Amino acid sequence: MLLQTDEQTTADLRLFSDQQQNGICDLYNKTFSRGGELLLERMFRAPLCDREAINDRVAIISTFSKVNIRFPFDSWVLDKTEKYFSYANDVHDAKKPELSEKETSESVSAVIELLHVLRAFINNNHISSITGMAKQNAEIAELLNHDSLAPVFREQPKPKLSYAAATAYDDLFRLREKDKLARVLQFIYLLDVYISVADVARQNGFTFPVALPKGSGIIALEGVYHPGLKHPVPNNITMDSNKSLIFLTGANMAGKSTFLRSLSIALYTAHIGFPVAAKRMDFSVMDGIYTTINLPDNLGIGASHFYAEVLRVKKIAAELGAGKSLFVVFDELFRGTNVKDAHEGTVVVTKGFAKMKTSRFIISSHIVEAADQLKQQTNTRFYYLPTTMKDSLPVYNYTLKEGVTDDRHGMIIIKNEGILEILKNGKKNG
Repeated sequence: MLLQTDEQTTADLRLFSDQQQNGICDLYNKTFSRGGELLLERMFRAPLCDREAINDRVAIISTFSKVNIRFPFDSWVLDKTEKYFSYANDVHDAKKPELSEKETSESVSAVIELLHVLRAFINNNHISSITGMAKQNAEIAELLNHDSLAPVFREQPKPKLSYAAATAYDDLFRLREKDKLARVLQFIYLLDVYISVADVARQNGFTFPVALPKGSGIIALEGVYHPGLKHPVPNNITMDSNKSLIFLTGANMAGKSTFLRSLSIALYTAHIGFPVAAKRMDFSVMDGIYTTINLPDNLGIGASHFYAEVLRVKKIAAELGAGKSLFVVFDELFRGTNVKDAHEGTVVVTKGFAKMKTSRFIISSHIVEAADQLKQQTNTRFYYLPTTMKDSLPVYNYTLKEGVTDDRHGMIIIKNEGILEILKNGKKNG
């Protein structure tokens, strides 16, 4: 069972790299193999929504982090093996050049060394004691002990094999037992992901989340922060069945979008079963996560920004109407229209969301007046990110406070930048 999400959410949270910046996935990617890297990305693109599966993965990675197991395979051996098996499925492809005699010999030697190292590794007391890995360890151990691979373990790893031996092993690895070797590689890639993510958790001080039963509705984080920032400010946040919606206010640059990303990234990565950038995290498993933080105009269908927002709200409403438990974020709802319509739309839609008790919502807005009409919603909690003025300059501490902001510093910032003087007098040449 997989968590539902969409491209808008993955773009909002900057989960994957683009031409401008690395993504959150890259932060977790300390893998040693190309296959491990691809598996990690697949996990990031397919978060789970099964509590047992999430907690099992958390337990495995947490144990790897505690025992500090190192990845045992040499990069040269992995590179050779991966390249070698890329030919396994195309061994009869006339268009693909055959491996040379030297390449075949080196590759076969690499596979032999890899199998020796793997058998020693899984027989290690630490790895065999990891409860969540016991079944997979036993399956791989049985596979390695199969009679067909017995010659491999009678062969001592060495840099050069005879032509006859290399040819025989090549036939064994790429034809007769290629399915077994494919399973071995997938196991190694899984180890690669678990060990590398465990290292990331240990090096960054990430915490391991606890997945609670679906429907319990709890999202509780202590010290959550954005994992991509050098000097992040942690915050605490709790949502439950009594407080299922948060209305967030604050001035521009006060940190609203960063906070929304911090919380959403933590919840998303927790559903993968990965450690999160927080001090503590308990969360109810959700059916889906949908964010709207940086919604572009949909020029492909001739939609303005406002209409794109309306379509986004409609999509979320349809998912909610299907009875799904969702975590939903809207940053500056209806920013694409005039203040009056934005005010009315924000109030109406937020009240509608507040009725969906099994889902959790965070709505941010500059329209602080809307809060007065939302205070009658007993399951709504109000937070703001404050701005203080020091010598006519705004100062932000990025720390959540309960309540509604009364900060109105927009004109002060405009004046501080000298915009009015430039418009009046023209920009002077320096």
